[in-house]
Amino acid sequence: MEMEMEMEMEMEIVRDLETKMEELREYYRSGKTKEASWRKSQLKGVLTFLKEREEEIFKALKQDIGKHHVEAYRDEIGILIKSVHFALKHLKKWMSIRKAELPWVAYPTTAEVVPEPLGLVLIISSWNLPFGLSLEPLIGALAAGNTVVLKPSELSPTCSSLLANALPNYLDNNAVKVIQGGAAVGEQLLEQKWDKILFTGSARVGRIVMTAAAKHLTPVNLELGGKCPAILDSFSSSWDREHAMKRILSGKYGTCAGQACIGIDYVLVEKKLASSLVESLKMLVKKMYGENPKESNSIARIINKQHFLRLKSLLDDPEVKASVVYGGSLDEDSLFIEPTILLDPPLDAAIMTDEVFGPLLPIITLKKIEDSIEFVNSKPKALALYVFTKNEKLKKRIISETSSGSVTFNDAIVQYAADTLPFGGVGESGFGKYHGKFSFDMFSHEKAVLRRNFLIDFWFRFPPWNDYKLQLFESFYLFDYLAIVLLVLGLKKPRRCP
Repeated sequence: MEMEMEMEMEMEIVRDLETKMEELREYYRSGKTKEASWRKSQLKGVLTFLKEREEEIFKALKQDIGKHHVEAYRDEIGILIKSVHFALKHLKKWMSIRKAELPWVAYPTTAEVVPEPLGLVLIISSWNLPFGLSLEPLIGALAAGNTVVLKPSELSPTCSSLLANALPNYLDNNAVKVIQGGAAVGEQLLEQKWDKILFTGSARVGRIVMTAAAKHLTPVNLELGGKCPAILDSFSSSWDREHAMKRILSGKYGTCAGQACIGIDYVLVEKKLASSLVESLKMLVKKMYGENPKESNSIARIINKQHFLRLKSLLDDPEVKASVVYGGSLDEDSLFIEPTILLDPPLDAAIMTDEVFGPLLPIITLKKIEDSIEFVNSKPKALALYVFTKNEKLKKRIISETSSGSVTFNDAIVQYAADTLPFGGVGESGFGKYHGKFSFDMFSHEKAVLRRNFLIDFWFRFPPWNDYKLQLFESFYLFDYLAIVLLVLGLKKPRRCP
């Protein structure tokens, strides 16, 4: 009965969809969203929502994913507040018209680049950062002056409901619609004509999004994730070594229990260091999450039973299970998986071919750390690559010889919080980038505007053609002013062309 009611609600949403979209398009055509004052008011509305609804956001994240409120503030509310302030501070500059240089042959002419909103955009967000991955792109879309449909993930229903029911109280409802629903609603949204689609999620669904968008030639940004490696070099200092390991553990278990697209998927280390590394990691896991991590409030839960069973199946492989050196306990009733460390599981096992997206950390040993470059390059390009080393030569090689959405040295996850760095993938980890001005640019079109009067015209621009005109064009494009003067004065003969 409950399922039938949900399906009926989704069908009602679908029936109402085209009407809502036409209202959004009409409002965009009114020009209201292009005003700087309107954009600022919407950004301030997002800021007020985050501050006034903070406790409700904490409770929703605890209900859906089991996030501690400190983690929730660090990874979602705090980052979003910072992002809004950054956008408000720089909005005037982002919106400003930029002058462009022109070739001499176009003289006397002026030109400029005018940023303008794309129109009506669709944001489909993910469940692991249900507020961050919904509102971070929304900030950019509103700053750029668009109207927006936001579809939060149905897998985090409490967070989705809060966005749908509370966010409209803070924004212009003529310009922003939050639409809840499952696959049926998502499919209907993708059938519509948009001016831009941003999708965050799995590669499987990303292909569906691209296929649907191709029907309307709609531009798409895909944030897909993938297997993000961490390369751990040797350290002579115990201080450096301990901090590197703490940051690795935080980059694995400390963000939504490993359910993060930029979370560390596995670690590459020299074989001679593996034993001491495992022992140190065990000690640090206990320090972070206690002797009984299940009783700790500092680690999130698996989002639902389906994902729990998927992770369980990774450990059910006998060869993988034999590689577990720490953890491995599971509780299906509470959707809890203990922080787990594995040493050299089979490289052809699912845990090493599929994105883990959970608190299972494989450690892969290599003969020498330089071999990590070849190992990383043998895999699909990652959304993020983490390298813990003080070796400057290795750092340079990593930058020049590998490809990934980002490279972070001696830390993990923190690049996500930087408004001045582009966030996005490459290859199978996605394409397109956002955060800060990159978000504004993603939802904008840079329109070229050229202005000219009728005062002067270079006669050689027009037919009939001859070698003399060819020589003048060549001289203009090469800025060879002496040749131009000599040709005009008849002191230089044009070369003959076939």
